Amino acid sequence: MSPVSRGRRRNAKKRSVRGGAPLVVVGTPEECDCPHCAGVQPTPGQIGDLLKQSVDIDAMQDPLEVELAASMLLAIGAAMGDDFDRALLDLFVPTFEAKSTPEARAMLAGIASVTDGEVSRAATEAARRLTGAGVTAPSWLAELDAPITVKDCCCFVDPSGSAFLLAGRFQRAGRSNVVAVSLDDCDCCAAGQILLIEAYRWDEAREALLSDLHAGGVDVTEEKLRPADFRRTVEDALDARAEHDRFDPEVLDEVLEEDGPDYPALALLLRSWMRALPASRRRPRGYGHDAEVDVASISALLDLLSPRGPGGAVPAQRRPASLPAKRKKSDGPAPIYQIKVSLRGARPPIWRRLEVPADVSLARLHELIQVAFGWHDSHLHVFETRHGSFGRPDPELGHRAASRVTLEQVAPAVGDKLRYTYDFGDNWEHDILVEKALDREKSGAYPRCVGGRRAAPPEDCGGVWGYAELVEILGDPTHPEHQDRLYWLDLDDPTGFDPARFDAKAVTVALQQSR
Repeated sequence: MSPVSRGRRRNAKKRSVRGGAPLVVVGTPEECDCPHCAGVQPTPGQIGDLLKQSVDIDAMQDPLEVELAASMLLAIGAAMGDDFDRALLDLFVPTFEAKSTPEARAMLAGIASVTDGEVSRAATEAARRLTGAGVTAPSWLAELDAPITVKDCCCFVDPSGSAFLLAGRFQRAGRSNVVAVSLDDCDCCAAGQILLIEAYRWDEAREALLSDLHAGGVDVTEEKLRPADFRRTVEDALDARAEHDRFDPEVLDEVLEEDGPDYPALALLLRSWMRALPASRRRPRGYGHDAEVDVASISALLDLLSPRGPGGAVPAQRRPASLPAKRKKSDGPAPIYQIKVSLRGARPPIWRRLEVPADVSLARLHELIQVAFGWHDSHLHVFETRHGSFGRPDPELGHRAASRVTLEQVAPAVGDKLRYTYDFGDNWEHDILVEKALDREKSGAYPRCVGGRRAAPPEDCGGVWGYAELVEILGDPTHPEHQDRLYWLDLDDPTGFDPARFDAKAVTVALQQSR
């Protein structure tokens, strides 16, 4: 069997509901100037700067924000090495206490809440000493000491008996949040994505999810769970994900990549909340691995719960929003959109940050993405937006002409998102996010690439699962298919393909030559 057909079969079999699919690519992480990459221990001054960046006490109104800030710090530290607990005890906690500021007191309380054992006790005592010394704190910070309770624990199960989503409503001091955890049915039911949802939005999202699934012919049921069984099921999912991530040499890249709390930070927070629940004395029901739930339905839920609102792919059952009119000449020149195009399922992340005119047609945007990722435009593609699907016109598929609609029509505001899929066999899915609207530079040349990470996978290698297999084989000279894969890539040795390689300047040159 060829690498192409094998990869495609694996890709078709291993559907995933994980927000970041378990693609592990071995390579050298890009270094930055942080103490970890520089190989030195952070100084108290650097820790103080970190405190300023993490905690804005005047802007915060909820103790959850302090917990998230502490979780992000701990997630970064955990990815750096096993001795981070000692660094917390010997350096971070004393440095925060020495600051004697409300921000330091808040961070210490957050660390105490999220951690346990010796670190939690040390942070708690340091925070108490600051309180005794008269360091002020907002009244809501005391809510961290209130007990956490959980109710309405449930799992969503498909007809084959496979659970694909767990949810529970956590309450503390009158505040309520729902935590939803997607399960990867092809990855030992490991945790996929963790969603932290304000409770008032959950009922709407839940009803939309069930409605979409039922409309698609999937008879999903919602099963209640006892809090103890909910804890065991969630912890099993987190443990399975942690075991897989343990073999990923670039987990730190993923933690540092996101602007807000990503999976590692939310997993730490969730584990701390789980400690408040009763432990289960029996194993919960085992769930199968042959889920029939459409991944698009899960994506619809994730888009609905996104902080930016439902700006991604629109389920086929929903009526697309009407398309705004195109920009007129009298409206003046379009701004420049800074967009981030991320390959879904790639871990470590693979993405490109591009600057393009906002009025670029989707057909032209397709060409630019092809160039930016090194694709060859050999397959079909489609853009999924809240206004419908656009690509090569196809009435049966419901695709309208991408050449007749512009990016700013389907994504008129900063924060809007759309989905771009290339090659319906390998199914390379990309998330496109409008990050900024910029003024045109008089001497600027567009389009251009201003950032990115890692090489794009070769075409026809079987999607993200096939690519993971390809990289694994290329890195193992003893693998029986090693030489076959080199021949398929037309390489003399594996150094000819470096998964970590990326050159923004070279991409910009290629983009501007494509005009």
